Amino acid sequence: MYRTAHESMLHALDYAYGHRRERKGDFRKLWITRINAAARANGVSYSVLMNGLRVAGIGLNRKVLADMAVRDPEAFARVVQSARATQES
Repeated sequence: MYRTAHESMLHALDYAYGHRRERKGDFRKLWITRINAAARANGVSYSVLMNGLRVAGIGLNRKVLADMAVRDPEAFARVVQSARATQES
């Protein structure tokens, strides 16, 4: 049983090493999906929102935006309005 347990541990370490990098991409995809869903609920697409944030000089990253979209929709709506206002002018 020692050999089986040891091989299992080695495989787990190998997967942990490889998937450590994939996890970063997985979280980025999750954040973009959450931001896009909340942005569309506020009447704007993800790309328009991100461009508006860049033009407005609002330096919130995707992790923070996704957290705001889930935990504080009112604040996220204000951020969307700010981005939309700079986009229209």
